[in-house]
Amino acid sequence: MSAVVATRIGPIQGARHGFALAGRGVIKILKTPVQLVDVILTPIVFLLMFVYLFGGAIGGGNLSGYIQTIVPGIMVMTVFQASIGIGVSLNADAGTGVFDRFRSMPIARSAPLVGAVLADIVRYLVTLGVLLTLALIMGYRIHTSPVSTLGAVALLIAFALSFSWMSVYLGMLVKTPGSVQGLMTILVLPLTFASNVFVPTQTMPGWLQAWSQINPVSLMADVTRGLLNGGEVTGPLLGALIWMAAAIAVFFPLAMRAYRKNAA
Repeated sequence: MSAVVATRIGPIQGARHGFALAGRGVIKILKTPVQLVDVILTPIVFLLMFVYLFGGAIGGGNLSGYIQTIVPGIMVMTVFQASIGIGVSLNADAGTGVFDRFRSMPIARSAPLVGAVLADIVRYLVTLGVLLTLALIMGYRIHTSPVSTLGAVALLIAFALSFSWMSVYLGMLVKTPGSVQGLMTILVLPLTFASNVFVPTQTMPGWLQAWSQINPVSLMADVTRGLLNGGEVTGPLLGALIWMAAAIAVFFPLAMRAYRKNAA
């Protein structure tokens, strides 16, 4: 019966259901703030480690210049890594039977997944807020307008939301939360470290330079640097938007298919 009802729900009503469940997810996060520990600690650890441990060597002794380069890159890295959490959380929820309850309700089939993804915006805002606060204390300075800064934050959240569907798909596909964490880490780390987040692309071997230049993490890092430090935005933004659209086009249908398969 719920499947029949779901087929009659239009996109506008389905969006309302998604936002309603997103509100539920936000309340859940606020009631159990321990869920935010990872997104608070990750930017602190990476920023301190790369600035004070590796910054002198990578930046050629110009620590202040390296901070200006690496902070926007770590902003991309932290939201990208934060997107892993949604798949882990959904996989854990699937084991509790909460999705069976959702399927019995007259709501859009996509609403539980869309709501969970939108609720994760809280995690992205927290990790970016912690990172920027620490970066400013360490000497990082934004050289553009508040509008550009807000635009950078909005694009970073959109980037994380787009690629979070990869995590959602794995969360619906594999058996345990630990498997989701492990598989997503295998995917995220190579993308991050084979980018220009930590080192200039010019220092890499030729074959790796070619990949780094089209890597979505590199492109988003360049966009963020342009919006916060000043510089070109249009070129890398176009590439980043293509990657974001492709991630949604591929992994959203796969996630929904896996979710329906679990319901069967």
